[in-house]
Amino acid sequence: MTPFDWWFRNRRTGAITIGQSPNLPMGVVLAAIGARWIVASGSDARVVVDGVGTAALAWWALDEVVRGVNPWRRCLGAGGCVLVAARLTALLR
Repeated sequence: MTPFDWWFRNRRTGAITIGQSPNLPMGVVLAAIGARWIVASGSDARVVVDGVGTAALAWWALDEVVRGVNPWRRCLGAGGCVLVAARLTALLR
């Protein structure tokens, strides 16, 4: 098995899996990103949009860490966890 295969080979199907169609939590994240362009900064609605987006990103990231089909997807999930931690740290300041 080559390093490429180890990183990107889907452990369930044997296919190369680098990206997938967005699932529900990633769809919510993408919708929240789109909503940020529309909702005024500093408004209550923006706080809700940011909170929903961050929660959905945490959901997606933890799901990828736990159930990712290959190491690449698990690393993407870990990167999402880092983004969520950075967002929560910024909110607590």
